[in-house]
Order: sequence, then C-alpha cells, then structure tokens
Amino acid sequence: MQFHILSFEGPDAYARAGGIASRITGLAESLAEHGCNTHLWFVGDPDLPGLESRERLHLHRWCQWISRSHRGGVYDGEDAKQTDYAASLPPFMVNEAMLPHLRAGGAAVVLAEEWHTVHAVLHLDWLLRQAQVRHRVRILWNANNVFGFDRIDWRRLAEAATITTVSRYMKHLMWPLGVDALVIPNGLSADAFFPPDREAVAEIRRHHQGRLIVAKVARFDPDKRWLLAVETMAELKRRGRKPLLIARGGVEAHGREVLEAAAAQGLTIREIAGADEGVESLVRVLLAANGADVLHLTTPVGSEARRVLFRSADAVLANSGREPFGLVGLEAMAVGGIACTGCTGEDYAVPGRNALVLQTSDPRECVNSLEALSRNPVKQIAMRRTARATAKLYSWREVLYRQLLPTLTLADQ
Repeated sequence: MQFHILSFEGPDAYARAGGIASRITGLAESLAEHGCNTHLWFVGDPDLPGLESRERLHLHRWCQWISRSHRGGVYDGEDAKQTDYAASLPPFMVNEAMLPHLRAGGAAVVLAEEWHTVHAVLHLDWLLRQAQVRHRVRILWNANNVFGFDRIDWRRLAEAATITTVSRYMKHLMWPLGVDALVIPNGLSADAFFPPDREAVAEIRRHHQGRLIVAKVARFDPDKRWLLAVETMAELKRRGRKPLLIARGGVEAHGREVLEAAAAQGLTIREIAGADEGVESLVRVLLAANGADVLHLTTPVGSEARRVLFRSADAVLANSGREPFGLVGLEAMAVGGIACTGCTGEDYAVPGRNALVLQTSDPRECVNSLEALSRNPVKQIAMRRTARATAKLYSWREVLYRQLLPTLTLADQ
C-alpha cells in the first residue's frame, strides 16, 4: 500500500506555519515507521533537494521555482503556488509514482489537506479515471479549519474524495454546507511524549519560585484570544499573584495590538530573542525575565524546548474562541502540562479532570480556575497524570489504528 500526502505545509522551516505542519509531519513519519511506503508532496524549502528519501518516507518539495522568489514562507505567493500545485503535481505524481505501483497490482491512499489541495485532488481524480486505475486508489480530503471554504466546490470534491475533518466541532460547522465529514483527529508523534529536560524544568521553576507561570504559544490572531490572556494576567496582578506570561506569537499585525493592550493594563513587557530554538537558549531567556509581567519571545521555540516550557508552566493557555482541534493543548498534556482550553474542537479535554476548560471570555473565569488549582497541589498532580494518559490515546499510532484505517475501509464502500 502506497500513501501519498498532499499538503502545503510540511517539515521544512520554510513550510511550517502552524499546527498543520505538525499534523502532516507526524502523520507522514508515523505511516513510514509502520512500514508504509509514504510520499509527502508539499511546498518545501526552495534551497533543499526536490526529492529527499528517508527509508520509507519520500519528501517531494513542490513549487520550488515559485518559492525561490517568495522567501516569506509557505503562504507567500500562495495563489500562484496553489495554481501550479494543482496543474503540475498530479500528472507527475500519477505517472512517476503511482502508475508503476498500481499496474503491478498495488493499491494507494491519497490524504490531502486543506483548500489549497482541492483542485489538485480534482485533477488527480480525473487522471486516475483516464488511466482506468481509480478503483485502486482511495482519496481522502481533510479540513483542519474553515479557511478557504468559500473557494471549494463541495459537490465536485465529494464526488472525487471522501471528506474528513479533525473534530466533531468541525463536522458540525460543515453540515450547513451539505457535507457530512468523517472525523479523524490530529495525532501526536512519538517525540511529543519524550520527558522534558528535568534540570531545565527545575531551574526555571526555582528561578521563578513564588510566581504563577502561564505560557501561550499561538499565532497572533484574535481567534486565539490573546487579549483575554492579557486581561487574565492583569487581573492576576491586581490580586497580588505575581504572574508571568511567557508569550510566543507570530509576525501577524494583531501582535502589536496585544502588546499595546498589555502595556495599557499596566503590565511590564520584555521582548527578548533566543540564540536558537533549543532548551539552553530557552532557559537563558526565561531566567532573564527580571520582574517583567510579560516575556515576549521573538524567536521560535523548538519542540524539545516547547516541552520544557509546557511542563514548567503552571498553565498553558490554549483557549481559542473557535478552535478546530487544539493541538497545542494536547501537546501540553502529553508532557504532563496543565492545558487551559476553550470548548469548541478540543474533544480530548474533560473539564477539571485532565484540563481547565473555559466557557466565557471573562478573565475572572480563567483567574478563578487558576487560583483554585494553585491551592490544591493534590489535584494538580492528578490532573497532570490524567492529562498525559489522555494524550497517549491521541498518539499517531492510536489514531491510525483506531480511526484512520477504519475510515479507509468505509471509503471503499
């Protein structure tokens, strides 16, 4: 069985813009680790090889000829990339990678992600029918969020592919469009469960003893409720709790509004850049807070450092107003962190048992939850343990066997 994953985002730094990159990278690596010949077709770094093979995982970097003049990342020049991806990738993929395998008696699965790949899926479906091998290929198209829904011809897409999404919340959002999507949740790769550096966690906790550490890692987007995070910190400070918000956003314009709001609330802010994405750099940065209320990290935080940050924090704010799935909250839970989520697509969150779940935009709700938990160390320990146990149910191995493979069987019917 061949697996082909179609996505704009992928493992390269150039192709990482959010949670989709984590999903795609984890899915591709997990399929390969489980013995599947896996091809990932994505808009990769223009300066890396067009094809890179790692045993059973084959990385195909597409649109490099466009990316060379669009150095701002995967979505820089996205319309030109989307057009080229749809026109040039399917013929190459069918002729070079699929037909030899299919005509030798093999079968294939195509897993496509997001609106950018819709026209590629339609083109691919047509090519496979022309070659009279469509019956040997199962095509799934997945929605991670509602971006680009207005660009999709849902009738044609449903004829070409089985439509899936990442949560029950997203499934309900898609019903008014006449789409009854199958739910396949996001998964976590094996390294998400690696224990964070104990010495680093202890040093951070020791240095900030007596402070309430809150972490937030998300794009600077109003839907991520950054302003609520700022209001929560201000309320904690008014109550004498000495909070520290460790914030890692993006380059979005909303970031300036967030920092201005923090200053207006009387919070002291320090912007600081790390030397690299590693643990040592993160520790040096966090030890340099020097009494600031908000520590704004202006450089990326790597996966190992992020595990340290999530485990060190008293809480990780992943409280989006509308969240299709909530991968950051699940990543925090995987290392025994306290995730503070919203209540939309976070199917994994059980209020008060494995996470704090917020239902309003009132900062007092979040503050009261954090204060109540801080007064109950026994509950903190129990919640961290339950959170980690829950996250294990969402490893990619579990998702593959529990939901993806059964969905492939359903797609055959």
